[in-house]
Amino acid sequence: MTIDDITSAVMILVRLGVVARFIFCMVKLIGADEEAMKYKKRAKNAVLFWIIAESVWILRDIVFFYYQ
Repeated sequence: MTIDDITSAVMILVRLGVVARFIFCMVKLIGADEEAMKYKKRAKNAVLFWIIAESVWILRDIVFFYYQ
């Protein structure tokens, strides 16, 4: 098991976690009329976290490619 295997597993867990969080927020959004804004914000934050996590992953690959 190498560091690349571990980082790949972590990124898979991050992606699955974001998808699960987004689905959870959308399901809760259907049933909660008075708390709709809260769940919309949470879903938006989950997507924003996913974008940032993927950006960090891509930057890491660029740096490793540059220095190898």
